[in-house]
Amino acid sequence: MNKLSHICFAALTAVLVSTTVSAETATIGIRSEPSSIDPYFHNLGPNNAMLGQIFGRLVDWTPGMDQMIPRLARSWRALDDTTWEFKLRKGIKFHDGSDFTADDVIFSFKRADGYTGGNSSFRTYTKGKSVTKIDDHTVHVSTKAPYPLMPNDMTTILIMSSDAKGSGGSENFGIKAKDFNKGTAAIGTGPYKFVEWKKGDRLVLEKYDGYKGPLAQPWSKMVFRFIKSEPARTAALLAGDVDMIDNVPTTDIAKLKSSADLSLSQGISNRVIYLHMDQQRDKSPFVTDKKGNPLSKNPLKDARVRIAISKMIDRDEIVDKVMEGVAVKAGQLLPEGFFGRSSKLKPEAYDPAGAKKLLAEAGWGDGFGLTIHGPNDRYINDAKICEAIAQMLSRNGIPTKVETMPKNVYFKRASKGGPDKTPEFSFILVGWGAGTGEPSSPLKSLLMTHDKSKGHGASNRGRHSNAQVDALVTKALATVDDAARAKILAQATEVAIGVSQGIIPLHYQVNTWATRKGLKYNARADERTVGLDLIKAQ
Repeated sequence: MNKLSHICFAALTAVLVSTTVSAETATIGIRSEPSSIDPYFHNLGPNNAMLGQIFGRLVDWTPGMDQMIPRLARSWRALDDTTWEFKLRKGIKFHDGSDFTADDVIFSFKRADGYTGGNSSFRTYTKGKSVTKIDDHTVHVSTKAPYPLMPNDMTTILIMSSDAKGSGGSENFGIKAKDFNKGTAAIGTGPYKFVEWKKGDRLVLEKYDGYKGPLAQPWSKMVFRFIKSEPARTAALLAGDVDMIDNVPTTDIAKLKSSADLSLSQGISNRVIYLHMDQQRDKSPFVTDKKGNPLSKNPLKDARVRIAISKMIDRDEIVDKVMEGVAVKAGQLLPEGFFGRSSKLKPEAYDPAGAKKLLAEAGWGDGFGLTIHGPNDRYINDAKICEAIAQMLSRNGIPTKVETMPKNVYFKRASKGGPDKTPEFSFILVGWGAGTGEPSSPLKSLLMTHDKSKGHGASNRGRHSNAQVDALVTKALATVDDAARAKILAQATEVAIGVSQGIIPLHYQVNTWATRKGLKYNARADERTVGLDLIKAQ
């Protein structure tokens, strides 16, 4: 198991009118609402965080992502280079009283692997794996080639009941997303049970008395209120309407620090905010000439153009002005302290002259036009980041329009909104959190050639393709020796970003949670807002 260098989280103090903390119910104001209660609908942070409280994982991470810990699996080991054995915990029951067994693990993997109709699938973690039942509480997971990251991948797949009752039919093993959204099929082993989901308003969970996990359940009931507006979320906390908020607006952090009755938890996350560019189509729908007319040729297919765009972006300005200093410039997929980073890649310096030289070399010295698309309710200051990038590109010869939208609309269009069910947009803002704790996850999902049959490029919305990257990542994923794999991953990252500029890294998020007096939140590197980590302050 890989040990990651510990990411330190600073505990800060600040303010509020003193109120009594409820012993039974925690009300939490969160920015991003999940798009579904179906655990395989969308590999998206808000979904994974919320649903991980209802459904269990075989393996999980500590909040700092410095080590993996047992959950539904009590132990795991490599039997040989291609087969891992997972011993399942006995006596675990689903919320409906049925027993958790190996059959549920097999069913969950098959459903996640074959899921249709969602966005950014989990296939990148399931494809190429064969799950075999040895007995009711033992499974073997096999691959054709050596695969050292099996425990890491097990942190990503939520386990559902194979007996979950839906409306039937052939879609996704007879269970439809709406069956989860109304609670019929939302049957897990997690610490909290589904009660109700009122879209746009709240999701309610209650304590599952049959839960057998390593952490105590601090609340009998949890109410997650969806408060998209940044000022409204802070106001709800100050008014005592909620006990905690996530994604504290960067503009409010300094003010809140000065108070005495509010506790802030803050830490750098594993999420990189980056740009995807259409590298597949000869004619890209949102690439134009400088007057807004369609172009018959797509300049984004040229790596020199992609590098030039990166050089036009002033990351210092984004961090200092847009993010209020609460972010860290990025030059690759993961921040300092994570396994498999490159020591050679640094954040791209702002270099307009160098950018214009590259554009001229590529035959685009007169520039062209773009539209940047992004969400306005998913990442910290996401719409503002899009606006800042558009201004930077526009003043450097690439006039750029901005179009942002709610994430539920955005991700569907960005993933398969085109007429041929391919990504609709040409130039987009996205974020990725490496849930497996090393760059193999984003390399495989974001930068390998899109191949649904292999589970490669599942979230490669720019359709970047580089044979050298594919070969290096494939080699890394079959390299058992950690030191050797780290070098290969670093090399793959250097080619994918430093040479090919398959994506443009911008910055790593620094996340902030704020709680009322008497409470404390254990800040997480994976950004999840979960009830088990909201505790009474000692």
